[in-house]
Amino acid sequence: MKTFLHALQSFLERLRTGAHQDPVRDWLAMIVLSTTILAAIIVWNAWIFDTISNGSALGPAATTSPAVFNSSSLEVIHTTFADRAAEEAKYVTGVYRYTDPSQ
Repeated sequence: MKTFLHALQSFLERLRTGAHQDPVRDWLAMIVLSTTILAAIIVWNAWIFDTISNGSALGPAATTSPAVFNSSSLEVIHTTFADRAAEEAKYVTGVYRYTDPSQ
């Protein structure tokens, strides 16, 4: 780690002083770094694909809790549909008359 920090400090110092730069070395460093990052991305995606294709989950397993069921809300829904059916029946049986305003 100390060698890396020393090399980084030396590189930054040469940039500041305007020392001779080696374009071949710089391109080679960029290509090696890009290739390393690309290889890491490919390995990471292959591992994720393998994990998911085997049926595993990423991250901690989700905990399931029993659903809270409120029967009063279900009764409200049934009552609403019953009221709508009763209103529809009034139109069908002729209790309500529809007057066409265009005539």
